Amino acid sequence: MFRLGSYEFDRPIVLAPMAGVSDRVFRELCKRHGADYAVSEMVTCDPRLRQSDKTQRRLDQNATSGIKIVQIVGADPDALANAARHCVDNGADVVDINMGCPAKKVCSKLAGSALMRDEHLVGILLNAVVAAVDVPVTLKMRTGWDSANRNAPRLAKLAEDIGIKLLTVHGRTRACRFNGSAEYDTIATIKQSVNIPVLANGDIRSGATAAAVLNYTGCDGLMIGRAANGYPWIFAQVQANLKEATPAPTPSQDDIVSTMREHVTGLHNFYGEKVGCRVARKHVGWYAQYLSDGEALRRDFNRIEHASAQLDLLNNYQNDPQGALAA
Repeated sequence: MFRLGSYEFDRPIVLAPMAGVSDRVFRELCKRHGADYAVSEMVTCDPRLRQSDKTQRRLDQNATSGIKIVQIVGADPDALANAARHCVDNGADVVDINMGCPAKKVCSKLAGSALMRDEHLVGILLNAVVAAVDVPVTLKMRTGWDSANRNAPRLAKLAEDIGIKLLTVHGRTRACRFNGSAEYDTIATIKQSVNIPVLANGDIRSGATAAAVLNYTGCDGLMIGRAANGYPWIFAQVQANLKEATPAPTPSQDDIVSTMREHVTGLHNFYGEKVGCRVARKHVGWYAQYLSDGEALRRDFNRIEHASAQLDLLNNYQNDPQGALAA
């Protein structure tokens, strides 16, 4: 059991921040399916981009239920501190610092997981953010820059000493990106070496995997990312397994299409028609993996330009799967 601000958690199962994926619509959907909380998409610390539509959507916490956690990314201490203050002013209960993103466009600016190469700078950044806000500050990182430099245990201790309240560790180095299998030895070492809560992240795709990772690492909770794409039911299934409760049911084809339609409607409302239709395509592609004729649905859906037509296809597909699809 641990606290983040006024919220208390016991072995939370958390939706990971995923740029371009874990928007407010998806976060709320996953929480209704069993996620204990969800972290926002990462927000740049560059004040010049603060008024952009993308940043404004990521900062918008008005309709968010439960604890509001906003993740920030950057490599300049003053800019990161200012971004943290701005997030709190806009409703954040917790500020999370991104030190795990492996994307080239982030690492090329020495941010995200690139920060792990400069431990001195990490200390300056963490100090600046912790001193800037009165809410808990958390940190998400990888196990290191590459397999020869798994320095996460050292950085975890540094973070704890500075005042970071929780760590999330993805079981891959930056060099691994998302390839290969996650390793949990480093995460277990971190958990044993610090007194703050630690969440394990990486390759948690089922209730059985979740239980094994918690048992092996001794962590205080888990974070799930890609396994939730198109399958928000994973949270209920993991929760049931960990509580040794009646297994959560596997969603039927009808369940999947109903949830997909709800999700797409939410995206249209959140982004507006043009952007909403575009964002909906990738989510429908993920859901479609779990449908018997999902590839044909994905193909037809991707041809559609208008929100009403997207919903019409899903409605028709639910009522008559074969008849709704183009030959």
